[in-house]
Amino acid sequence: MHILPKLALAVGASLMSLAAAVPALAQADPSAIIRIGSLYEPQNLDNTAGAGQGINEAFNDNVYEALFRLNDDGSVEPVLAADHTVSEDGLTHTFTLREGVTFHSGDPLTAADVKHSIERVTAEDSKSSRKHSLATITGVEAPDDRTVVVTLSSRSISLPYNLSYVWIVNDAAQDISASEDGTGPYVLDNWKRGSAISLKAFDDYWGEAPKNGGAVFTYFTEAAALDNALLTDALDIVTSIQSPDALAQFEDTDRYTISEGKSTVKEIMAYNDRVAPFDNVKVRKALARAIDKQKLLQAIWGDRGMVLGSFVPPTDPWYEDLTGVDPYDPESAKALLAEAGLGDGFTFTLDTPNYDPHPITAEFIKAELARIGVTVNINIITSNEWYTKIYQAHDFQATLQEHVNHRDIVFYGNPDFYWGYDNPEVTRLIEEAEQAETEAAQTEKLREANRIIAEDAASNWLFLFPQIVIADADVTGYPVNGLNSQFFLRDIQKTN
Repeated sequence: MHILPKLALAVGASLMSLAAAVPALAQADPSAIIRIGSLYEPQNLDNTAGAGQGINEAFNDNVYEALFRLNDDGSVEPVLAADHTVSEDGLTHTFTLREGVTFHSGDPLTAADVKHSIERVTAEDSKSSRKHSLATITGVEAPDDRTVVVTLSSRSISLPYNLSYVWIVNDAAQDISASEDGTGPYVLDNWKRGSAISLKAFDDYWGEAPKNGGAVFTYFTEAAALDNALLTDALDIVTSIQSPDALAQFEDTDRYTISEGKSTVKEIMAYNDRVAPFDNVKVRKALARAIDKQKLLQAIWGDRGMVLGSFVPPTDPWYEDLTGVDPYDPESAKALLAEAGLGDGFTFTLDTPNYDPHPITAEFIKAELARIGVTVNINIITSNEWYTKIYQAHDFQATLQEHVNHRDIVFYGNPDFYWGYDNPEVTRLIEEAEQAETEAAQTEKLREANRIIAEDAASNWLFLFPQIVIADADVTGYPVNGLNSQFFLRDIQKTN
């Protein structure tokens, strides 16, 4: 399970997404089924029920649409919202819906569906990672079939952005954990649990028809098997390569295209900041200084990716290079442990997901921390176990995880989030940033909050993954950034 994830140069990103030049005489096949390989099978099909990053990859903007879309270049544009107005005090947002939109079941899109969908995400039992970001919503009304009125307790400069995470679901649909009823260009064809999800083009889609006939997401538990499936022509695209060692297999440019986008995937060692000794900032800072992150990154990704000094990647407007806050310094780490009363070290359990690169990362961390007298017991768990044990029950001391979400520093402003970081000053800054009237003011507040989080060593941010997509050379039009783990299908083409 992954947590669940700007405004960039759209022209440049569009060029990046063209993964290969189409031969002059080649013809795109609009009925082609695009075969996609992934390591991230959803746990269910409902993104408010802890489905994991795989559901975003397969369903976001493919099966379900939102009022707004987070594009692959980081910009936000209206989709099901034809118009959006804001009151002078910023507390009332009125949306006019696009006409002529139908769900896959044939029901027309109405404001009642939008009201229902927003309330699904903000409901008490919702497990959406963006629930806290929408906490300022105090009411959603549907005065007529095409008008939605959202009222807030305070300004929310990010509301359109946050609403891009809210799937619009037919209010007549019941349990969607194993079915769907969206408005997107694809419908669910079949889900073979533990194996694959197949989608097919929706003939009555309100917008421009997709450039292919559908897609099959095939799921793998091992990166080597995933890579081999592409090598043996069982796949057209691998959405994310997990190791640089695999890249040499795909260097034949006549057969494959390797594209590197802008990643938002952060590998972190998250502590349970509620429990000793991780409630002590000196202990957290000691562990940050004890790990040679550059050596770790080199071991896993070679010359790709980058070391992080905070949770914020360069694609966020509030990014700052904070690697100098707690640089690699084992002697300083030992001194901090002594100041914390742990000069003889301590022992903790590191819950580690069972897929790459977590187990390798865990072994590296164990070896590094042993040098300062800290013993790490590695406990390998599955994605499902991670979700129930760590994310839901908060039953852990420390854990490894990759966080894919875009603009997710806001999670540190939520004391109830799984890592339990609770700094009132950070919470205040994040709230004030959301209430800002300008993007410049928002950016400055979040930059200040990020500095405090880094100084607190709230988590141990290890490195930023590179974003590498590999595809057959006859496939074009796929996204390469994969923000929030999305993988838009509609523009992908396969030539004959």
